[in-house]
Amino acid sequence: MFTSSNRIRVEDQLVTGNLEKVNLINHLFLRLGAKEKRFTRVDFRYSIFDTCYLRGCVFDSCDFTGCRFLGTSLYGSSFTGCKFDYAIFEKTIVDTDLLNTSCPGHENLKMRFARSLRMNFQQLGDAQSANRAIEIELQATEVHLKKAWSSNESYYRAKYKSWHRAKVFFQWLDFKILDWVWGNGESAAKLLRSVVLVLLAILAIDAIVFMDPWHLKSYADALIRSPQIFLGILTPPNYPGWYLALVMSVRLIAFGFFMSIVIKRFNRR
Repeated sequence: MFTSSNRIRVEDQLVTGNLEKVNLINHLFLRLGAKEKRFTRVDFRYSIFDTCYLRGCVFDSCDFTGCRFLGTSLYGSSFTGCKFDYAIFEKTIVDTDLLNTSCPGHENLKMRFARSLRMNFQQLGDAQSANRAIEIELQATEVHLKKAWSSNESYYRAKYKSWHRAKVFFQWLDFKILDWVWGNGESAAKLLRSVVLVLLAILAIDAIVFMDPWHLKSYADALIRSPQIFLGILTPPNYPGWYLALVMSVRLIAFGFFMSIVIKRFNRR
């Protein structure tokens, strides 16, 4: 039932010169070392880099499809025109410039690539790089979900048919709504905007329904009362119970969103 993958093991070796147009497919590199070397059009597909040290190297038009980087240092290394489809990073030191120069072209692959780097940066405690990776991941996710239900590209139409297309439409709609409300857990500013709109809605209902809408004083009083009603400090006796319950539910959801943003920010540090 099984056959050998014929993976070639390269252990405790140093790269002594520049490499160009070399086939290194399906290799296991253990503690490979290289410093300030140049790799041009090298095929590393399906290889594993385990505890390697590749400092200050230049990778030009290399293919890292399906590669796995484990505990590897790529400090100071640069990548130009390289391919990272299905690549995975774990506890690997790599510059965030990789997100700007080497993202896969297809949105679904770009999303997974950014997610892998995001988790990698979180493992290293690099909060700033993790935030940058999340931005790329969310952008790619939005485009991917939209194309999944609306694009006429053959890939999406072959993969998402009939009810699957409707299902992904609602996933995209949910993503857009949550992005607008609180940036999908990444934007305190968007959450603040949503809370302000809720306060304005409470203000309008208070002034129009429960006061005299033709007097400016009603709106001034409602402006003062709306934060108190939202926070539960003030519960007017003429308000129906279902309305106060709705306000309380919105308050709890907003507070939960806020705590989620705070906790995630601190966890990355």
